[in-house]
Amino acid sequence: MKVILSGDHAGMTLRNEVKDLLEEMHIAYEDTGCSCETSVDYPDYALPAAQRVASGEFDRGILICGTGIGMSIAANKVKGIRCALVHDVYSAKLTRQHNDSNMLAMGERVIGPGLAREIAKTWLETAFDGGRHERRLNKLTAYEENR
Repeated sequence: MKVILSGDHAGMTLRNEVKDLLEEMHIAYEDTGCSCETSVDYPDYALPAAQRVASGEFDRGILICGTGIGMSIAANKVKGIRCALVHDVYSAKLTRQHNDSNMLAMGERVIGPGLAREIAKTWLETAFDGGRHERRLNKLTAYEENR
């Protein structure tokens, strides 16, 4: 698995925690997030990361900003992206099992580092269930194709 990790100025601390987790899990990653505390625009980080996941260059992506909201909205503008905003472990598991999410967004101002690591670990380790969920994803893909 290859993961792209990105975030804006409000997600630097949590992003470092996730980097440590990826290294511990021996998962290849690239961090394309900002390295400053000066305010930056989240689309400048979310959109390129999402495009690289959608192109197949990366299997999955993790985005972090203050709330995770802006990053998830931006990422979901990219065709083929299913970015889930998650702040609990149960949702992290279900968004993989049922929605085959390929990007995860979290908010540093919403959750702490321990929970963020647990969410990311669960999300990275959980497989898509397929079955009835595949039919639903196919409807989303068909909608994207016809827009």
